[in-house]
Amino acid sequence: MPRKSKKQRSAEQVARQQRVRDAAKARRRPSRDDLARVLLWQMITAAQRREDARLALDKLSEAIVGELERQGFDVRESEDVFEDLADRYSDGLFPFRPKWHLKPRPMVSQP
Repeated sequence: MPRKSKKQRSAEQVARQQRVRDAAKARRRPSRDDLARVLLWQMITAAQRREDARLALDKLSEAIVGELERQGFDVRESEDVFEDLADRYSDGLFPFRPKWHLKPRPMVSQP
């Protein structure tokens, strides 16, 4: 049997990935990014509630920015992104958009 063309393999991969995403959506399974966003938000808001909030935020920033630098990201840009998020999270409001596709749909009674 001849090897499938790159175009055919790519199309099959797209279909497989869509099935995986659809199954995750049906199971209401959070992605790694969903978990990371919530964890970072919790870490930043917890650091902001401490008496030594600036020190706590600086330590958190150093740890995160240091790891991003090891991955090849620019230090100044990474610090800017962290500070923007910390500022955005400082108002105390829940910063994430509702995921309407995960909300239970109200049952509509038929007369």
